[in-house]
Amino acid sequence: MEIKRNGSQPSVRGPEDWFTGTVRIDMPFQGEEPARVGGAIVTFEPGARTAWHTHPLGQTLFVVSGEGRIQKEGGPVEDIRPGDIVWFAPGEKHWHGASPTAAMTHLAVAEKLDGKVVDWLEKVSDDEYGAL
Repeated sequence: MEIKRNGSQPSVRGPEDWFTGTVRIDMPFQGEEPARVGGAIVTFEPGARTAWHTHPLGQTLFVVSGEGRIQKEGGPVEDIRPGDIVWFAPGEKHWHGASPTAAMTHLAVAEKLDGKVVDWLEKVSDDEYGAL
């Protein structure tokens, strides 16, 4: 058994190559071999979002607070709120982030395949995001 105490690991800023706007990432758990699962608590300030990306084994988002937006390639931009759970299938191109006027925090859970959790792609444009 292992307990990781709240605040025992430093937060990091979301890298500019992968995010637009101000994003804070807390990585409370990463599975050790043979486990493949890991997770992050990600907080997006208003207007902040990920770049387009995929996950080799999919990703689940648990919306904790605020208001957000998500989109899969070819689909409409969808609003998300606390209590919503979002599943992106393996290889499904998508993005997620805050609404233009409110911050959003979610817990993101994904598994590694051959040591890789995510493939980052191009940034989401303001037009794609639907900025007000």
